[in-house]
Amino acid sequence: MVKYQVEIFGRESCPYCQRAKNILEELKVAGIADGVYHDMIVEGITKEDIAARIGKEVRTVPQVFVNGNHVGGCDNFVAFLTAEGVKFSH
Repeated sequence: MVKYQVEIFGRESCPYCQRAKNILEELKVAGIADGVYHDMIVEGITKEDIAARIGKEVRTVPQVFVNGNHVGGCDNFVAFLTAEGVKFSH
């Protein structure tokens, strides 16, 4: 059952973005998450666009949202999933 809707904003050249993307893919295969990865360069999304959405400055990528709520970067995403008891390998 899909419990988490995940939206990630990142850049392909960023290793933390790739890690978050890989975790999302793993959770999708497990059937507990669905979501999308936005390549900010390809889609023309800026940090300012994300800042406008969350109401504060964005300095780093990735920026992760779970069920519509801003979680933060990759480490915050991992911490959120760990606190939720979600198991993953990445």
